[in-house]
Amino acid sequence: MPDSIKQYHTIGCCGIDCGLCPRYHAKGDSACPGCGGPDFKLKHPSCGFLTCCAIKHGLEVCAECEEFPCKRFDSERQGYDSFVTHQQVFPNQAAIKSEGLCCFLEKQHQRIGILKHYLEHYDDGRSKGFFCLATALLPIEHLIKTEREVGQTAHTADVQSRCKALRTQLEAEADNLGIELKLRTKA
Repeated sequence: MPDSIKQYHTIGCCGIDCGLCPRYHAKGDSACPGCGGPDFKLKHPSCGFLTCCAIKHGLEVCAECEEFPCKRFDSERQGYDSFVTHQQVFPNQAAIKSEGLCCFLEKQHQRIGILKHYLEHYDDGRSKGFFCLATALLPIEHLIKTEREVGQTAHTADVQSRCKALRTQLEAEADNLGIELKLRTKA
């Protein structure tokens, strides 16, 4: 197995939440090792963010660079991308700049733990993408509260019923917060 290019694969150099992406949690050929992880260059051979940030400058994330945000972020500034984890690029970079990478990773790993719990106990085989969206976009305290509320009543239900209950609660939380839990489309 080839060496990793960077230490923390769950956060992209660009700020993408790799650890909250469905491909990071996929099995088989479609699985992605996360940013700079083993065999990353086979999946994403031309990632300019990784080349500049990690390979040329030896950094984990672009927020650590004095030139951030550089012209590489021009397309991100336009605000349209159906890949929802891109929505968090600038908020993630801002959090890393203000709180530090270790603090950010601690919170991100908490989100990843919540996602793994959802996938293990609530996934009906068709909800991985939705759970990834929810854990990437909703505040942590809302994710924990929602699972606690659903978990109290759904522990004996079948997986489809548990999944439906959790999805319904997460959608209600998102609606209350004005967060859209679906892919973006061009207007």
